[in-house]
Amino acid sequence: MIQSRFTSRKSIDLMSHIRERDFRGMDLNLLVTLLVLLREKSVSKAAACLHLGQPAISGALSRLRALFKDELLVRSQGGMQPTPRALELQAALAPALELIQAVVSDTPVFDPATATRTFLLGLPDWVDIWLLSPLLAILHREAPGVRVAVVATDPFRVSDMLMREDMDLAVGAFAGGPSWQRQRPLCSMRFCCVHRPGVLRERARLTVKQYTELPHLLVSYRGAFQGTVDEALEKLGQERKVAYTSPRFSSLPRVLQQVPALATVPEVLAPVWERDFGLVSHRLPLDLPPFTVSIAHHATRDKDPALQWLCGVIESVASPSSRARHGADTAASPSPLKVPQRRS
Repeated sequence: MIQSRFTSRKSIDLMSHIRERDFRGMDLNLLVTLLVLLREKSVSKAAACLHLGQPAISGALSRLRALFKDELLVRSQGGMQPTPRALELQAALAPALELIQAVVSDTPVFDPATATRTFLLGLPDWVDIWLLSPLLAILHREAPGVRVAVVATDPFRVSDMLMREDMDLAVGAFAGGPSWQRQRPLCSMRFCCVHRPGVLRERARLTVKQYTELPHLLVSYRGAFQGTVDEALEKLGQERKVAYTSPRFSSLPRVLQQVPALATVPEVLAPVWERDFGLVSHRLPLDLPPFTVSIAHHATRDKDPALQWLCGVIESVASPSSRARHGADTAASPSPLKVPQRRS
């Protein structure tokens, strides 16, 4: 069984009630030796079972008698007989040691078909638009008891949110973080330009001149009016006019339907917006390098089989073949809403 982070916190709280001093001088192997002695009722037989010499077992029995202030095993004509105190200890210790053995030796496993687990998934809204639908479709089929709570994040907050356990993992374009922040590359991606029909000739190549003459919509998590595109334009001695900024990509399509402007967005958004909002996409006239989309999580979750399983599912959804297939499905889907387009 895989513990959730809430169960883990509860376990940590329980640790505060354990009196560490009560265990000073305690050797867990002594308790194992006691159970074997009580089962075999013989020092020599117990020594053989534990692959130890008889003097070692006799010494252990002496320590056990001192620890529990009881003879525990008394010699008799038929062998060593347990005292009432020894029988009480046997009844209490046997299940406890079995539980400890299971905790120490068993490897945690995660069975998605039967698991009941809630994941806190941190996504910028553009990743939500791109990944969430196919991801939830897979979870619905393969892990019906799993729940997902999406929380908004961005490159500036991801490390703090992982540290505070506000999310289990995040997906996005993140810069390097602290040493404990694990990042697993998912894919490389480019930007494209989107606008409403009529702003540009659809089959014509977008030029830098056209790109800089038209107003732009920009997504900025900190309200800035400049970004990566502006740095590239500056190297060419060019600049653009950013008329509107928002922290959410999801706000752009409806603005673009009404305003003759351009928006530079991750290329995976173009098929969705072409289908749902009737927008048009173009390749950028700038040589912008691709960016890397990664999964990020805390190092403490490296061995969490449930989280690693979810990472694997996200990797399959973000793979180039899955992206191409999903893009084709998106393009083939009928538009749910026909919005009349006003030409500029």
